[in-house]
Amino acid sequence: MKLSQFDFKLPKEQVALYPHSIYREFENEDGQKETFRISRRDEARMMVIHRKSQTIDMYRKDEKGNPIEGEFLEFRDILNYFEEGDTFVFNDTKVFPARLYGTKEKTDAKIEVFLLRELNEEMRLWDVLVEPARKIRIGNKLFFDESGTMVAEVIDNTTSRGRTLRFLYDCPHEEFKEELFALGESPLPRYIIDNREIKEGQDTAHAEADDMEDFQTIYAKNEGAVTAPATGLHFTRELMKRMEILGVNDAYITLHCGLGNFNSIEVEDLTKHKMDSEQMVINKEACDIVNATKKAGHRVCAVGTSVVKATETAVGTDGLLKEYDGWTNKFIFPPYDFGLSNCMVANFYHPLSTLVMETAAFGGYDIVMEAYNLAVEHGYMFGCFGDALLILDD
Repeated sequence: MKLSQFDFKLPKEQVALYPHSIYREFENEDGQKETFRISRRDEARMMVIHRKSQTIDMYRKDEKGNPIEGEFLEFRDILNYFEEGDTFVFNDTKVFPARLYGTKEKTDAKIEVFLLRELNEEMRLWDVLVEPARKIRIGNKLFFDESGTMVAEVIDNTTSRGRTLRFLYDCPHEEFKEELFALGESPLPRYIIDNREIKEGQDTAHAEADDMEDFQTIYAKNEGAVTAPATGLHFTRELMKRMEILGVNDAYITLHCGLGNFNSIEVEDLTKHKMDSEQMVINKEACDIVNATKKAGHRVCAVGTSVVKATETAVGTDGLLKEYDGWTNKFIFPPYDFGLSNCMVANFYHPLSTLVMETAAFGGYDIVMEAYNLAVEHGYMFGCFGDALLILDD
């Protein structure tokens, strides 16, 4: 398929800058009114695609099964579509505070450093992106705190914006990581940060105190992601408890989500696009749960595009999940013959993104793009904090 087939007009106001929330107003001690935000992850909207019947659900239904116009499905309704014995597969990667701000030696020029991954624990080597890149050269020293204790030296250029840094910090590794991450902030995508209101006293928008929690799944466990597996952000502890009571299983794989998901595609022919590699692990426990579910004829639901990518990397020709410890650069777009999951949950993603393409491959191009058109028309929210799309096999 062609890149242009995944383009559509997305109004700026339909890009979610915060998770689904409610707002409360109160009066402070000075008599002034203030507003605070309460996150309600599982109350975001959810649309449902039925692949076999080629139908779309947007609204809750009355006792006779007729849609109730205006009563949109919410994510917490998802369990109405599943039963005992089904399995949800989650990505338990954990986001770390990857975005740092510092200054350049001598000039005090302000720079942004985005940590990608640690290359060598002993030598404190990190693969990073820098901005503005033209000012950061090999040999430069970068300072990240006022005391001057957290210092890094640029030792290599890797790409136009990529650098290798060596942190000059002599202490046990865990203490170093703790100090480094204390200086960082939530690695929200630029389309969120750049469109938020700039707070008083700041020259640019920054992540807020709540963002590290909001941009993390409640089941995050294995540190290594620089962006959240966004579909999993909809799950709450209450919803997970309801899953348990219903008898729906949970299985966990790890894929450390990278920035490649946000890279622009520069070619019209999608077969020529190359994805960045991401590290992933699938253990025996996950394989046992998923494979038992498949053999029993129950549904396996992949929660998010990262889970689909990981499981399609590790599925065998027999349709069963295999243990895996390595990297994947799998790029899934229509047409694609899926080997493992028969259901999928996704968010609504930006035009021309690889995430839209993977969703369309799973659900079918025509019905998925119809759902996207309905989402734009009815004010659904898009992006990491956006609304959800459930794709079923019926």
